[in-house]
Amino acid sequence: MRNLFPSWLKIPVLFFIILGIVEYFVDSGTKPAFIEKPIIMVFLLLVLLILIATEAIVGSMANILYQSLDEEGKARYDAEKVKPSKLIAWVNKTYTKLLGAKPIQEEHEIILDHNYDGIKELDNDLPPWWIYSFYISIIFAVVYLVRFHVFNGENQYMELEAEYAQAKIDIEEYKKTAKDLVDFNTVELLTDASDLNIGKKIFSENCVACHKADGGGGIGPNLTDKHWILGGGIKNVFKTVSEGGRDGKGMIAWKQSLKPAEIAQVASYVLQFQGTTPAEPKPAEGDLWEETTKE
Repeated sequence: MRNLFPSWLKIPVLFFIILGIVEYFVDSGTKPAFIEKPIIMVFLLLVLLILIATEAIVGSMANILYQSLDEEGKARYDAEKVKPSKLIAWVNKTYTKLLGAKPIQEEHEIILDHNYDGIKELDNDLPPWWIYSFYISIIFAVVYLVRFHVFNGENQYMELEAEYAQAKIDIEEYKKTAKDLVDFNTVELLTDASDLNIGKKIFSENCVACHKADGGGGIGPNLTDKHWILGGGIKNVFKTVSEGGRDGKGMIAWKQSLKPAEIAQVASYVLQFQGTTPAEPKPAEGDLWEETTKE
């Protein structure tokens, strides 16, 4: 079988095909697979060496077989080697047909009877590819005119507006499940046991020293009564935990240490203390808080 592609072209093409397959099937995040996983780099180098070695072996075998031929066999082999392949012959034939030009031997049939300083002109027909493209452009123009100017079909502005509307819907749906996008305005009281357990753990690790384990208060205020210094309810408690207490006194801002979802969880857990009876309750501080609107 005739070698259609030289080695200097075949080796890199095969190598990059294998590289593409590896990148497709190996999950390496945003980095290339051979950087994220060095073992893949070793594998690709091995593949490259095998490709080079294979081409070298095939070339050596072809040379040995060629040298074993007699003179007549070598002549037939050389003649076959310089003969264009069927693929190249088909491409040339198709190109000539699409070009629509007459062979140079038949140009005398289409030469015009005038010349300019000895320069003669041929009366060639337009290339078929050009004519077909022209017909296609006419059909496209008619379809475009009827669709967008007669029947007022959806244009690119309408498509853009529809995509914007869908994007807003997708963002809102994403926000419902993306807990870390929650903020003071969108936070809601969490009642799921898993969220409250996480909130309890955060409270035990960070808040017990000031508020005590039962929420009765120590350095910090009592969390079990209805009095709040910076307002009660999930939104105000979330904001207080996130931004901290009063300037110069009170709690630090936990937004540097906790994620928004974690702040929502610990704020919801803090509100579970409402109405409970701590062992040593601290006197009430702040103003009496009554829920007036749904949060």
